[in-house]
Amino acid sequence: MAEKYEFLSPEWIEAAKKIRDEAPAPANPPAHVVRMNQIITDAPFNGGEEIHVHMDTSDGELKMDLGHLENPDLTVTVDWETAKAIFVDQNPQAGMQAFMAGKVKVQGDMTKLMAMQQGAPDPNAQAIAEKIKEITA
Repeated sequence: MAEKYEFLSPEWIEAAKKIRDEAPAPANPPAHVVRMNQIITDAPFNGGEEIHVHMDTSDGELKMDLGHLENPDLTVTVDWETAKAIFVDQNPQAGMQAFMAGKVKVQGDMTKLMAMQQGAPDPNAQAIAEKIKEITA
């Protein structure tokens, strides 16, 4: 059984990177190029401090890491529970519901965020997502 870590903790980020690095590359590049910073609030493991992460597909593969990018297309602020539902549970409805409830704040190019909702999932990317779900407490 895989060791489990809190979503977005430094240990989780490292374990997720290792899974991504060891997995076969996605069969297709991401459908959309996006450079997105994320501000995650209310994480249960860090005393309420915001977590700054980013997602970048500009080099043809999805990369997610701690810290922020310079000159992002957009910055999304969301609570930890919603971010976990979107990224770990792969539940896009959770994101839409949070957005409609005003729990998601977007600064920048909103069309980039909307475009990410479209496109068929890549089977290799889905396999990576399943392995990451296994390490998430």
